[in-house]
Amino acid sequence: MTNHVLYRGSRMPLLVKIAIGFLLGILFGFIAAPMLPNTPFLSEQVMPVLDLAGKIFLRLLTMLIVPLVFSSLVAGAASVGDARKLGRIGIKTIVLYLITTAVAIVLGLFIGNIMQPGIGMNIPAGLQQSVKESKPVFDVILDIFPSNPISAMVQANMLQIIVFALFVGVACVVAGEKGQRVANFFENFAEVMYSVTHLVMALAPYGVFALIATTAAKYGIALLAPFAKVIAAVYIGCIIHALVIYSLLIILGCRKSPFWYFKSIQEAAITAFVTRSSSGTLPVTLACTRNNLGVSEGVSSFVLPLGATINMDGTALYQGVCALFVAQAFNIPLTLQMQINIVVTATLASIGTAGVPGAGLIMLTMVLTSIGLPVEGIALVAGIDVVLDAARTCLNVVGDTAVCAVVASSEGETLKG
Repeated sequence: MTNHVLYRGSRMPLLVKIAIGFLLGILFGFIAAPMLPNTPFLSEQVMPVLDLAGKIFLRLLTMLIVPLVFSSLVAGAASVGDARKLGRIGIKTIVLYLITTAVAIVLGLFIGNIMQPGIGMNIPAGLQQSVKESKPVFDVILDIFPSNPISAMVQANMLQIIVFALFVGVACVVAGEKGQRVANFFENFAEVMYSVTHLVMALAPYGVFALIATTAAKYGIALLAPFAKVIAAVYIGCIIHALVIYSLLIILGCRKSPFWYFKSIQEAAITAFVTRSSSGTLPVTLACTRNNLGVSEGVSSFVLPLGATINMDGTALYQGVCALFVAQAFNIPLTLQMQINIVVTATLASIGTAGVPGAGLIMLTMVLTSIGLPVEGIALVAGIDVVLDAARTCLNVVGDTAVCAVVASSEGETLKG
């Protein structure tokens, strides 16, 4: 495939436009929040239109996911050209993802123990929250393998799509000349999807403004104040994990400067923060990794779609902080063994957590259940989940790109910079 320039035809960089939309959205939302009850025009006309605009932008991003992931992964697996090399890359990728996830959970627990965000919380009696029941671990593993790949695509089951795409990509290599024709088709189809991505991302600044404006207006500063400690704990943890763990990965695994790395993936990080979707950010992540880091399409097309599904460092860190938050809010002490159980459960649960907004709440349910904490505690976190989701999704995507760069470097690729 050819190299892609994701953002074209604009004097002002997309990053600047997104930042402007983000700041204006926050300003608008916080100003509008106290006016909503007494201003029908604002609450009944302006905000619904902004909410619609934000949802349309998210749907456009979601529209790209299945065709882009499937075509990119088939083409990427086929372009490796060697089933042994594909297996080698897969093992490196999964091991790095699981290690960084486990480290993130430990860091979350450490920060939770230091900051103690749930101490002094007054929980109303009879607090309840309807939460989707999480699946047993064996069922999660079984669900990785599709019985009907078409159904998996219709339902956007990313793990099943990835497994099927890998089989097709490897089969293209094994099938020889005829398989190469199929691989060429998916390579060309992926190129078309990159062009569709260009069109959608041109709307990003407006979508960002709408999303942030409605979020800020809905939750406001006053509602966030009682939960400032848990929000601060998650954000501090995400920043430390990014600056320490990923910087070490880049220094040791790529022999590159962390400043070069963070500058190269900033568009993907900001898009992830705003959209709160690892999968929805995938088109931007692919472009940043290929164009700015210099990772080949063969590696990025395999590592990044897989990461958008199973690499949940930010979500894992959030599990550690929030599990302690719930335990402290209910005055339930957590033993060392219970905290070890959190690490194991959250690491395994991350494999089955979809890269879509709010999926971390389902994962948290599994964690709370595994150590006997009241599931009602989910309601405490749900109120501020949109704020926490932004930070954890951003860290998820940054982690995907770091692992991708390390894997590419380990395969002898020369990165840019």
